[in-house]
Amino acid sequence: MPIEILTVCTGNIVRSPLSELYLRLLLADLPVEVGSAGTKPRPGEEMTEQACEIAAELGIPAAEIKAHGAQRLTEPLVTGRDLVLAMTRAHRKAVVELDPTLLRKAFTILEFARLSRHVTDAELHEAGADAGDDPRARFRAVLDRIIAVRGTVDAPGDPSEDDVLDPAGRSWNTYEASMSQLLPAVEEVARVIRAAVSPAR
Repeated sequence: MPIEILTVCTGNIVRSPLSELYLRLLLADLPVEVGSAGTKPRPGEEMTEQACEIAAELGIPAAEIKAHGAQRLTEPLVTGRDLVLAMTRAHRKAVVELDPTLLRKAFTILEFARLSRHVTDAELHEAGADAGDDPRARFRAVLDRIIAVRGTVDAPGDPSEDDVLDPAGRSWNTYEASMSQLLPAVEEVARVIRAAVSPAR
């Protein structure tokens, strides 16, 4: 069974679809399924022009960019996910309110990256290996290892530091600022999943 991930923002036209598509690209060779949704989308709306440009620069195929249509965050959409990556604390709250069982599996993407950077590839491989061969079981073990970091790492002085800036409808400079937060975090998520699923070398 593949690892199932959902990314969540407000309109599902910039931050969450870029996270979804970039994660898919980075993990294309692994058993991972990624989707995205918004808490207040206009269903079917395409990504913004700027988001499409960024996606193309990342190497995401044009057909995948064009195929995206905004969808609303619903309980059936989140149920059973192995990891939910929200763009802000408010989005994470919306996820957990829909499905309280996701309390330990839902993070803001910046929080997840902040915690996981304290866990080495070797530690991730070890946690995954102890869980056997099933990718989802391996990832669950790795997630437990990352959750354990919460008690040892200081939270940011300003909680908003765990929120990704929303650039929709704003300047290109705002897009650049948002992407400087988002893209490294997506790459960190990909590192964790790859270390969880791939055997140590």
